[in-house]
Amino acid sequence: MSIDIKPIASKFAIYGDFVKAAPYGSGHINDTFCAEFDQAGAPVRYILQRLSPVAFKKPVELMENVQRVTEHAQKMLAEAGDPEATRKALTVIMAKDGKPYVIDDEGGFWRAYLFIEKAQTYDIIEKTEWAFEAAKAFGEFQKLLKDLPGERLHETIPNFHHTRERFNTLKAAIEADTHGRAEKVQAEIEFALSREAMVDVLLDLQAEGKIPERVTHNDTKLNNVMLDDKTGEGVCVIDLDTTMPGLALYDFGDMVRTACNSAAEDEMDLSKVFARRDMFETLVSGYLSSAGDFLNDVEKAHLVHSGKLLSFECGIRFLTDYLQGDVYFKIKRENHNIDRCRTQFRLVESIEDQAEEWQAFVDTQCK
Repeated sequence: MSIDIKPIASKFAIYGDFVKAAPYGSGHINDTFCAEFDQAGAPVRYILQRLSPVAFKKPVELMENVQRVTEHAQKMLAEAGDPEATRKALTVIMAKDGKPYVIDDEGGFWRAYLFIEKAQTYDIIEKTEWAFEAAKAFGEFQKLLKDLPGERLHETIPNFHHTRERFNTLKAAIEADTHGRAEKVQAEIEFALSREAMVDVLLDLQAEGKIPERVTHNDTKLNNVMLDDKTGEGVCVIDLDTTMPGLALYDFGDMVRTACNSAAEDEMDLSKVFARRDMFETLVSGYLSSAGDFLNDVEKAHLVHSGKLLSFECGIRFLTDYLQGDVYFKIKRENHNIDRCRTQFRLVESIEDQAEEWQAFVDTQCK
């Protein structure tokens, strides 16, 4: 279905004459368009996005978070004298009614950003240097927001990385066994249950005041960082829809889960699946180059654990969904979710096998 972007764009405070718009990017959740305007003879581009009503149930609160985060990040960059403050943090374009969003005639929820020129994202990380820059950019993102003033951000997806809640949901799914599948995946169930203690480690440290709640991105795939076309440096962290209160280690752990896997997320040949040490070391170096001066010692000491934990969390989510009848994650074949689960659990095993060497590397970087 084609969407006429011009009347949507006309509701934002965008000056100039509308020229054209076309679908943009490789995202699978929101509908994203690049719109071009003629401003006194100069072409200027904007990103317009229609938020998914399925994925995001609280769009107003979500955009309040995004507006606060982007404005503060730009303020911090400007105060530091950065000449590219509007390129290193997203700029939300306000609607003509003063809100950071527009609602169309069908109830669709839209937002607009300035287009960041001369930079792009990469779905496949072909160079370890790109991974370094992306990890550094995520660290910079957290650093810019470590002193965000005002009230706590909205928790737009409650308990998103609450690993105890995720584990309890799995246990309930095993007990209910609504689709009669538990018998087929006893090995995966036993794997998960034997590692229950893992899920409380960071939550207990937070409860004890040893690691603080921070503003976190919560979707730290490396393709959520724009890299400069010329220098390859990380320019801007994007896709802020899940930015909310969390633990810094959740962000780093999800980087490890997504970047260190040697194979596809649903690889059926588990002999191809292992955690890449070279990529882990690159992520640590990049992340600590920007985050190292604000993370505390306990956070740094649990970088390896975070990678293992977030891989485990993702695995138990896939296992839960399989047991519940594949109701959350889209599947393309029979047993797709259990294949995904097995890949994540194999990643957990691989990190466990290398944990001592990985921790030794972290220790050298923290001296």
